Amino acid sequence: MYAFVAAAFWFVVFAVSFLRDRRLFKNGIFLVLTLIFAGIGMIFVVDAFNNTAARWLVLAILAVIPLAIAVLAVFLVVNGITMLRREGRRPKNLLSLLAGLGIIGFVVFSVAVQKIGWEPLAALRSVLIGVLTYIAFLFVCFLVYAFVYSRVRSSRKVDFVIVLGAGLRGSRVTPLLASRLDRGKQVYERALSRGRTPMMITSGGQGRDEDLPESHAMASYLIERGVPDEAILREDRSTSTWENLTFSRELMVACTPKYRCLIVTNNFHAFRAAMTARKAKVNGQVIGSPTAAYYWPTATIREFVAILFSHPYLNGGICLLIAAAAIWQHV
Repeated sequence: MYAFVAAAFWFVVFAVSFLRDRRLFKNGIFLVLTLIFAGIGMIFVVDAFNNTAARWLVLAILAVIPLAIAVLAVFLVVNGITMLRREGRRPKNLLSLLAGLGIIGFVVFSVAVQKIGWEPLAALRSVLIGVLTYIAFLFVCFLVYAFVYSRVRSSRKVDFVIVLGAGLRGSRVTPLLASRLDRGKQVYERALSRGRTPMMITSGGQGRDEDLPESHAMASYLIERGVPDEAILREDRSTSTWENLTFSRELMVACTPKYRCLIVTNNFHAFRAAMTARKAKVNGQVIGSPTAAYYWPTATIREFVAILFSHPYLNGGICLLIAAAAIWQHV
């Protein structure tokens, strides 16, 4: 009973926070806490009717956890190798491989510590377990809420459709960027069919290895596919998501001070882009376009790491407290 009360409490907190602004990471924490307590409550309900079934359910959950970790480690290593083969040996393409190897390395380290029985190593293992548990919890919150956020459709009428840049190959739009542009075009055409006359904003400056600003190549791509040139605004100064949104906001305010917009990026980037939009005071939600399956794990890890490091003092402080508590147990 108490578990369901806790679940109801966290659900109310989640609902209030979500209705105020769905672009908050803490919404994911509230939602996962709701699910955890609801799950615990269900176990107690099963236990009330059949004690044996409840015990088997708990044992099954405990057995699934190490199996899931092993499967995840293998999957990440295989995916990391695939990323290196298809996308090249660049640091950002190593994340899934490093994560998989890190999980395997930690398991080997834990087994070795048990065999050696040296207290300082046991303390280090406790610190790692605590910190990794905290990070894993945040990662689950990120995954769960990113999924939920991507499924909530915005029914608001929009004045602008912003497509965020994703890099060019010389002067050509990459498949990743084409996916965003195609999705943006769908949103634009849907708005037209409902009697709206939105403007499209292609947002992206010129990188060192690019022959022209991303926004210009993006605009050409859309024009070739039927979007009128006069319906496109080019934001060609930005070099990051923050600048994409900040400079696009300037264009929108200049045209329509009380604007409403929809931002288009890839699905793995949608939630972090929404968080950035909130910080940049952009009045709009974010939708995602499809991404190749092999690319999604590494990109998702990269997004989570970026969110984690966007609050260095908070997360660093919590990790230090966890480490201190773990060490204290071994003193």
